[in-house]
Amino acid sequence: MNSILSDRINNMEESATLAMAKTARELKSQGIDIIGLSLGEPDFKTPKHIQEAAKEAIDEGKYFSYPPVAGYQDLREAIAKKLREQNQITQAKAENIVVSTGAKHSIANVFMCLINEGDEVVIFSPYWVSYSEIIKLAGGVPVLIEGNLENNFKATAAQLKAAITDKTKAVIYSSPCNPSGSVFSKQELEAIAEVVKSKEDLIVIADEIYELINFTGQHASIASFPGMFERTITVNGFSKGYAMTGWRVGYICAPLPIAKACEKIQGQFTSGGTGIAQRAALAGLTGDQKPSEEMAAAYLKRRDLVLQLLREIPGIKTHVPEGAFYFFPDVSAFFGKSAGDFKIQTADDFCLYLLNEAHVSLVTGAAFGAPDSVRLSYAASEDELKEALKRVKTALEKVK
Repeated sequence: MNSILSDRINNMEESATLAMAKTARELKSQGIDIIGLSLGEPDFKTPKHIQEAAKEAIDEGKYFSYPPVAGYQDLREAIAKKLREQNQITQAKAENIVVSTGAKHSIANVFMCLINEGDEVVIFSPYWVSYSEIIKLAGGVPVLIEGNLENNFKATAAQLKAAITDKTKAVIYSSPCNPSGSVFSKQELEAIAEVVKSKEDLIVIADEIYELINFTGQHASIASFPGMFERTITVNGFSKGYAMTGWRVGYICAPLPIAKACEKIQGQFTSGGTGIAQRAALAGLTGDQKPSEEMAAAYLKRRDLVLQLLREIPGIKTHVPEGAFYFFPDVSAFFGKSAGDFKIQTADDFCLYLLNEAHVSLVTGAAFGAPDSVRLSYAASEDELKEALKRVKTALEKVK
């Protein structure tokens, strides 16, 4: 049947994070006690005031029709106000905002609007798994610049400058970063901005979906720097900071021609995002921020717990993540070793071994552009994290 399918779908890789989560669910359905640390899924419930806003929107009965393609005007205005006041993106207006069904949808819109066949997109690596596949789907060529454990997985402005060619159309990075949890400082982003401005018409996509889970206390938006609003597409949403993954609300702030293009393509593909979810998102953005702050504090506490437990496992090397809710340890010390008849040659093997032996699901770093690492999500309860790391330590003691 594959011959019936298009080349674009046959050539597309499945999302590694979703694939591992699917495998873990299948094992759980067989009665196996799997602790899932593979998915970037907050374990908190959506805050009550956001839930109540959705219920009120249903009761009002005004949001059952097709919403505006780019999102409700009041939500777009609230997002623009937030960007002006909190991110210092002073030029942001409602007309620059396009609301979509999640930040992933926003990113897909962006690349479908920007990329022609053969255009290159520089990706700061390690990177979120879907960047490269969306770029290739749009006809583009991903070009990776790699950070490593020693520099907290942050590629540099110098690497970006060296990677730019006549075919480079865009640059994309995330901060706080999925999968590493690293945060680019204002100074690092200023250096990146200078490189971007040195090439005519080069666009930077700044994925800031983990903005509210930042332990440095200093989130910087590259679009706020002089001369960068016209060069930047800021991507954000409500899934992570407001525990609203299932509500599917993301957005971009972009120069007007790009915002209009994204509205145009969204009008053909999906139309506007779900009305009730947009009302919930508005309540999240304009309402009580304490629940989000409490979630971020809980993630910081979990980070410190997991850091302590990882450091007790010989062979695991890790940096200290500054945001998001992931560790991205180097596990290459286990490559070439065996546990019984099972030989670990790669990070994929490492994850498979822990899934079968420890019943803990992680994601191979190869999917994020870093084949020596694995991603561990600590968006789980402290009890689950303690049990998971205990199992991992016991399982790895058998690897010789």
